[in-house]
Amino acid sequence: MTRIEAVFFDVGEVLVDESREYGTWADWLGVPRHTFSAVFGAVIASGGDYRDTFRVFRPGFDLAAERERRAEAGQAETFAEENLYPDARPCLAALRDAGLLVGVAGNQTARAELVLRGLDLPIDVLGTSDGWGVEKPSVAFFERVVREAGVPASSILYVGDRLDNDIRPAQEVGVVTALLRRGPWGHILRVPEIEERCLFRLDGLAELPALVAGHNERSA
Repeated sequence: MTRIEAVFFDVGEVLVDESREYGTWADWLGVPRHTFSAVFGAVIASGGDYRDTFRVFRPGFDLAAERERRAEAGQAETFAEENLYPDARPCLAALRDAGLLVGVAGNQTARAELVLRGLDLPIDVLGTSDGWGVEKPSVAFFERVVREAGVPASSILYVGDRLDNDIRPAQEVGVVTALLRRGPWGHILRVPEIEERCLFRLDGLAELPALVAGHNERSA
């Protein structure tokens, strides 16, 4: 076993509860929130792109353009400290206190990156798809994670909720993975052969620091 020296986290449904964010999109579309959520889940279950959810209600929907329209209307996508999952900040802090390099890397807009920086999370690296110019599930995204970590891929743990966007491509570049089973993707998507290659399968982040510590003790 290889010692874990760096732990990177996805953002949505790993650190940030996106319930409010998608609720405001339902409001923007003029759709009941429970209806939007139901269609969202159906799209994920069918293997579709989450952006297809918006097109069900508004054919031809352009997410990037609508984000700008919302911003111009004073209703920009955003999140704050209260939208962090309660176990997120303590987990990040515990891992960093244990001497590990801690990073956040996800598919996020430049605006979201500014919000994340403003939260002053206890992390060493913050990367987003807008900032890096590459997005998951491209393996180039995870190659960038490896470069940012400055350690071998086999010494990096990536924590994500999506088997398709997070876990599979991370494994393809040799990064160790942990599947977090929360949020719609974490509960709906199932690919046993990918899940079985995960070092950890989690129901929350509170347990992760102890699991990493135990793994590193066994790797000594």
